[in-house]
Amino acid sequence: MTQTTVTSATTTTTTTTTTTTAPSGLRSLYLIRVAFSLIWVALVLTTSASLVSKDRPTVIAAVLLVVYPLWDVIATLLERRMAATGSTNRVSTINMALGLATTAGMLIAVFSTVGTALLVFGIWALLSGAIQLVVAIRRRRTVGAQWPMVISGGQSVLAGAATAAMSASATSGLSTVAGYSAFGAFWFLVSVIALSVRGRRDAAARSRLA
Repeated sequence: MTQTTVTSATTTTTTTTTTTTAPSGLRSLYLIRVAFSLIWVALVLTTSASLVSKDRPTVIAAVLLVVYPLWDVIATLLERRMAATGSTNRVSTINMALGLATTAGMLIAVFSTVGTALLVFGIWALLSGAIQLVVAIRRRRTVGAQWPMVISGGQSVLAGAATAAMSASATSGLSTVAGYSAFGAFWFLVSVIALSVRGRRDAAARSRLA
């Protein structure tokens, strides 16, 4: 009887720790993603905003385009260790594989034209947005406060499709993907706020039950 009670208490403690630690880790990671996106946008706008679809990417533009999907792979790996389990973990593996494939594709595209790079970026944004949407929906019950990520994923799908469709347009340029990244940073920031609110509510609920 005593052993059962201790086991139950341990299980409860472990569950509580997991519930409170995952959102905290996600908040920190999301803030890092916000900072990265804003720095990336600033660099694109100050060094490469004038490039259009028929131009060949400069060295700086090429580095920025290759680094973006590669950073997403790293961030997804960190996020998976904090909050993803089971089927969501498998989805994140697919997302990382997609990011690595996109990085490889971008390495080739940057030796062509900005339009080619935009096509690769658009296809990646569409597919990764769909994956983000799936992950956010599945994570609602375990982490909560995922509605910003649901909106962000849906927006990524639409933006990616638009970017790919307009990649050959003479007026398309890297400012398009800068806008995409800026909106992504906004939704990650909203997610930080939503997770913080959820965390305070959970803490208050535990205090009442104690």
